[in-house]
Amino acid sequence: QVQLEESGGGSVQAGGSLSLSCAASRSIISNRCMYWFHQAPGKEREWVATLRRAGTTTYADSVEGRFTINRDSDKNTLYLRMNSLRSEDTATYSCAADAPYGCTGAVYWGRGTQVTVSS
Repeated sequence: QVQLEESGGGSVQAGGSLSLSCAASRSIISNRCMYWFHQAPGKEREWVATLRRAGTTTYADSVEGRFTINRDSDKNTLYLRMNSLRSEDTATYSCAADAPYGCTGAVYWGRGTQVTVSS
């Protein structure tokens, strides 16, 4: 069983930055795709970013150029660096992990951390 725990959320003014962390209970960060999603109030959960085993990344258009997903395998931790935050980035951010060696979709989920951006 994989457990994921996010941290680093908070309140920030528009234009500011936040860094989110996702700690995994086991050494799984590098052997599968890892993801960040967000869910704004009253909206469905949306995909934000993917980090593949090889280290390549993909981002949603809405965050491309502003957010960076990366990992520290030694610490079993996934990160999301968020710059130039906008009010529309306000959401609960969750990290997710694929199945071992997989890259087809999230299987394991964290509970999320709240990010609030005020204009």
